[in-house]
Amino acid sequence: MTKDVKEVKTEGERAVDNGESPSAEVAVSGAVANGENGDCQVEPMEVPPFEIIAGDRIDPFVYKFQFKNVEYSSGRNKTFLCYLVDKPDGLLRGYLEDEHSGSHAEEAFFIQCLPNYDPALKYTVTWYVSSSPCCACAGKIAEVLKARSNVKLTIFSARLFEWEEPEIQAGLKALHATGCKLRVMKPLDFSYTWDTFVENEEQPLNLWEDCKDNYEFYHEKLADILQ
Repeated sequence: MTKDVKEVKTEGERAVDNGESPSAEVAVSGAVANGENGDCQVEPMEVPPFEIIAGDRIDPFVYKFQFKNVEYSSGRNKTFLCYLVDKPDGLLRGYLEDEHSGSHAEEAFFIQCLPNYDPALKYTVTWYVSSSPCCACAGKIAEVLKARSNVKLTIFSARLFEWEEPEIQAGLKALHATGCKLRVMKPLDFSYTWDTFVENEEQPLNLWEDCKDNYEFYHEKLADILQ
C-alpha cells in the first residue's frame, strides 16, 4: 500500500492566495474553549496547513491496535477515519490518519475528501473512527453540518474519547443536535471495516475476547450522554 502525505490548505488560506478575504463559512476555522457551564464554544482561530496521511487500506496490525475498543486507550495518540461518501456521481472510499499534535482527520475530511462540494447535490457520509471526536472537532463538524444541510453524516466510533469530561459530552450533544447520527461500533462493524478498509489478504478478523462487552459499555455511555 502506498500512503501519500499531503499538505492541504484550508479554504480560508486558498481565498487569501486568490486575493480574497476568508469566508466566515470556512468550516474548520474554529478552536473550542470551555464555557463556565462546560458548554462547547467555538472561537475563531487561524488553522495551519493540514498534514494528513491518506490511503486506501490500513495495515492490519495498525488497525487491530488503533481500532481496539479498549476502555483506556493508552498509546493510541492518533485518529484513524475510514470514510464512505455516497453522492450522485459515485461512491468515495478511503481513510485518513492524523497525529494529535497537529490537525485532526475530522477537520481535514471536508477539505481533502470533498474539495468540490456542491450545495445542489446530496451527500450521504459514513465515518468509522478509532475514537469519537474531541470537543474542538465536534464543534467544527457541527458548524459544517449546519452550513451544509445537504450533507448527512453518520459516525461510528470504536471508542469514546474522554467521555467523562463535561466539555466532551457537550460537544457530542451539540453534534447530535445537528442531525448527525452517533453510533458505537458493534462487533459486526469491526468485521465490516476490516473487510472494506484493511489490507487483510482475504483473512477474516478474529475479534478480541472482550469486544462485545466493550461495545455494550460504550453504547450505554453514549446513550446516557445523548438522552
